[in-house]
Amino acid sequence: MSVRSTPAERAAALRRLIEHHNERYFELDAPEIPDADYDALVRELRKIEAEHPDLITPDSPTQRVGGAAVTQLFSPVRHRIPMMSLDNAFSDEELLAWADRLARLLPDVDLERLDFMCEPKVDGVAMSLTYVDGMLSRAATRGDGVTGEDVTANVRTIRDVPHRLARPAPHHLEVRGEVYMATAAFAELNARAAAEGTKSFANPRNAAAGSLRQKDPAVTASRPLSFWAYQIGEIDGAVPEAAGDGEWPPASQSAALALLCAAGLPVSPDAGKVLGVSAAFTRCRELEHRRHDLPYEIDGVVVKVDDLVLHARLGATSRAPRWAIAFKFPPEDRTTTLLDIMVSIGRTGRATPFAVLEPVFVGGSTVRLATLHNEDQVRLKDVRPGDLVVVHKAGDVIPEVVGPVLGPDPATRPPAWSFPSACPSCGGPLTRLPGESDTYCTNIDCPAQRVQRIVHFASRAAMDIEGLGEERVLQLVEAGLVSDPADLYVLGADRLEALERMGSVSSGKLVAAIEASKSQPLSRLLVALGIRHVGPTVARALAIQLGTLGALRHATAEELAGVAGVGSVIADSVIEFFSNPRNVAVVDRLVALGLRLDEPSAPVVGDGAAAPTPPELPQTLAGKSVVVTGTLEGFTREEAEAAILARGGKSPGTVSNKTFAVVVGESPGASKISKAEALAVPTVEGSRFATLLDTGEIPG
Repeated sequence: MSVRSTPAERAAALRRLIEHHNERYFELDAPEIPDADYDALVRELRKIEAEHPDLITPDSPTQRVGGAAVTQLFSPVRHRIPMMSLDNAFSDEELLAWADRLARLLPDVDLERLDFMCEPKVDGVAMSLTYVDGMLSRAATRGDGVTGEDVTANVRTIRDVPHRLARPAPHHLEVRGEVYMATAAFAELNARAAAEGTKSFANPRNAAAGSLRQKDPAVTASRPLSFWAYQIGEIDGAVPEAAGDGEWPPASQSAALALLCAAGLPVSPDAGKVLGVSAAFTRCRELEHRRHDLPYEIDGVVVKVDDLVLHARLGATSRAPRWAIAFKFPPEDRTTTLLDIMVSIGRTGRATPFAVLEPVFVGGSTVRLATLHNEDQVRLKDVRPGDLVVVHKAGDVIPEVVGPVLGPDPATRPPAWSFPSACPSCGGPLTRLPGESDTYCTNIDCPAQRVQRIVHFASRAAMDIEGLGEERVLQLVEAGLVSDPADLYVLGADRLEALERMGSVSSGKLVAAIEASKSQPLSRLLVALGIRHVGPTVARALAIQLGTLGALRHATAEELAGVAGVGSVIADSVIEFFSNPRNVAVVDRLVALGLRLDEPSAPVVGDGAAAPTPPELPQTLAGKSVVVTGTLEGFTREEAEAAILARGGKSPGTVSNKTFAVVVGESPGASKISKAEALAVPTVEGSRFATLLDTGEIPG
């Protein structure tokens, strides 16, 4: 709440804002902000109204459901039983608060011995289907909960919706459910739009809503819509004897779903009954962890008391039933302010722009920084410091700025951001090579590069020195204790103890971890040295084939290129590395300091004898095409491709409908990701590349 506004003023402002977003979402199918931000506005208004009940108005968005029906396009339909919304829980504490309310309302019921239904909360359009004598009579949207839109002609085109029920049912049966678009179908729809040069949809929910609100049912028929039934709304009239004695009306939510399924209406296979409120909460977490494995988008789980008799006892508020709650997952898209765009310098000198954000909770954690990939991506997204931007983070994926949320007057936007011409660390020139998307600092003595080279040396894929992350390395470099990796091995605990936040215990552990890294095999050392194109797979092949560091240093380009998976490009890179006097000086110091210089069980090459060929790797990717985009930790592009080929796979440069998977590293190509999404090709996080290589399967 603004410090200058009174509760009444803030409540009025929130109502106007929520009404605006209701119109954009429910009536125009063009939301401006993520659902999580909309929920935050509603929660703020609810809080004000709870603290100041005199401010509640009958037309407040908190007292109503959804948005108004668009009667200009479709005839209004009045629901005989209102289609209510659901209360939301955004945390375990709020789930427990709901359980506490149930316990107070049902003092004679043990909640741990009560059945609950847990159903995925599909992100689609709520729909009411009315069947009369088993025939589909009418389909209507929820609208404001009381009045919806008659979309019968359009819904008849959805294959999942039966025109005639498969078994006898009551004379008048209202079924409630969700019209949605599966993720694969959504990708196909946008791929078709791209091919035809027409506008694509932002997400499956918008695609489903827009497809339903077409004047021509033929257009709706061309859209791949689906339907899940999740509730019986109303039963009226006699129940045919053929329907089965005792089945109608159902006594529970689970029985209702079973009847709907038997009648030919699709029911989510991921909906299920559990015993006890604790088990219901556990099921919520299970579905949260599986959300990206489902073939449709969900943003939460609806938990319902299974016994319909208890539904009547519990009743409802003005807008939501007390017997159900929607547990909402952490949002994966949020808006926040882009405070600044800065540039980081990597160990190779690559300059990568990143966003500095007003902290925002998204994807299960608080995000303050997000990648912007490269200069072209910043220009394409047209994000500027001061903009309100959408930030996306799903699971362990690196947070990304999706784009700006533009206000009504573009002229008021901040000026466009320009890529700097000088390195923010050393002041040297930043250079972009012709035909490249990346920009580099060409000063090899750049402090930022020095820090990142040492960070890479100590990383898990290299020497694996615990406790030596970027912050600690920066501290060591700034203190003048370390300038190259060899300096790490002469650090003493007494010198470290003098540093801030480094007591005797911490310094002792770090010195011990550095000393222990001396026993890492040759292949780890080769990775740690940062030789261009030499990642874990190539390093292992070189170490096994040549045996020792000495043999590697004195090998010819022809001998190196003869190693399986190496080739002339990598061979030339190794020769170039050991031809650089600065590199040789560091390596000589490492040798003198006692680092291990061989590979376990590796044949040693000497006297011109040919070493045996490394054993063939399991052909886990036989016949599968895997496309790599972006930078993978521990692999160059050539090494990643070599690793795929070594396991029987193919590594083409483009994505097609024959692609098995796209591996997405840091600073990926936007076109490859877009094409993968359009063709419904699975994507694999760069951190899971090794799992893909080992198993040949898409990591779960």
